[in-house]
Amino acid sequence: MKRPLPSLKGQALALLARREQSRAELRTKLLAHAKKLALAQAESPAIQADPLLAFLSPEVEARPPEPLDASELARQVDAVIEWLVTQRHQSDERFAESRIHARAGRLGQARIRQELSRHGVELDPDTARLLRETEFERAREVWRKRFPEPADDAAGRARQMRFLAARGFAAEVVYRVVGGRDEA
Repeated sequence: MKRPLPSLKGQALALLARREQSRAELRTKLLAHAKKLALAQAESPAIQADPLLAFLSPEVEARPPEPLDASELARQVDAVIEWLVTQRHQSDERFAESRIHARAGRLGQARIRQELSRHGVELDPDTARLLRETEFERAREVWRKRFPEPADDAAGRARQMRFLAARGFAAEVVYRVVGGRDEA
C-alpha cells in the first residue's frame, strides 16, 4: 500500500528537521510538494467522497474536488511558511549562520555571499566584516592544506592563485598568501 503524502506543514517540518532551510528554498520545495498533493487529491476522488453520504443516497455521485490553481497553492504555502516563522521553526538568520559556519573554513567571503544569495539570503554587515577580517588566515590555511610548499615558478604561482580565487578569496588576499608576504 502506498504511503499517503504528508501535509504541507508536515513536509515543511520534515525538511527543516533534516537541515536549516532558507525561506526561498523552503517555498520552492513546498510549492512542488503542494502540486503533488493537489494531483494526488484530484486522482483519488474516493478519498474525498463522503462514505456516509454515498451509503445513504447512492444516486448522488461524489464529485472530486476542483483542482487548486497555482495562486491558491502559493497562498497555502506562504501561510505555512508564515506559521513556521512565527513558531521560530524557520529563520533566515539561523540558515545564514549555519551556512557560514560550515563554509568559512574552506571558502572566501565572495563565495559565501554568492551561495547565500542563491538561497535568497543576504550577508549581514557584521558577519561580512568578520569574514573580511579573518579572510587572510582562512585563505592561508586552505592554501597550506592544498600546497605544502610555495611554487617555484610563475606557472605554479598562477595555479595556486586560481585555486584560491575559485574558492572566493579576495585578490589582494590571494596575492599575499601565494606571494608569501605578511607571514605571521
